[in-house]
Amino acid sequence: MIKHWIITVILLFNSTIVIGQTEIKIPEFNDDYSKTVQMLENGKTDIDYKTFRENFIKSNQFKIASEKSSEFRDLKKQMSRQMSESKYDSIISTTKKMLSIDYTSMTAHKVLRQTYKIVRDSINAEKYKTIQFGLLRSIVNNGDGESCENGWPVIQISEEYFILDMLGVELKTQSIDSGICDRMEVEDENGEMKVYYFELSNIFKGKEKLKEKKLAHD
Repeated sequence: MIKHWIITVILLFNSTIVIGQTEIKIPEFNDDYSKTVQMLENGKTDIDYKTFRENFIKSNQFKIASEKSSEFRDLKKQMSRQMSESKYDSIISTTKKMLSIDYTSMTAHKVLRQTYKIVRDSINAEKYKTIQFGLLRSIVNNGDGESCENGWPVIQISEEYFILDMLGVELKTQSIDSGICDRMEVEDENGEMKVYYFELSNIFKGKEKLKEKKLAHD
């Protein structure tokens, strides 16, 4: 009898989450980025994630994400508060709002998949885990991060901090190397100092793209 009651409560809890969550808004542009977001949301996760991230810069959604950067930061703060309070339905809703702005956000994918795992939605947990690590590997598998020549290629500064967080290191100093790389001196959990490099050419392309769109609008 007790076992049956527990199962019923779990089912009701999960039903509440599904009802309360916000769906990810697919960008309404007929471009490769928007089409790929739709594919990923449909569960077709076997894609070229590096190309997907680069297509984000080319998409009009990149300009929208830039304009909504303050909103995105506020959502991220909300997410952190909701995580501390274990408000799982709110976390799912907030992370999906974040992904509606920027679907390349590894932070949002990570928290979303962890939350789905907690509420025992294994299908969605696996889907967003695949996407998160697909995005991550598209960076760290394209270079070793040990020199500027082999720096990890990023499209946004947030990707750098996400990777450093995944490595479990603390940033000590940050500087530009050769005009094309971020040089990050970090300290690991054992107190050992290390240096990682991130290649910035796509960040510069993104800034140029935003500048072009602004001039065209003006």
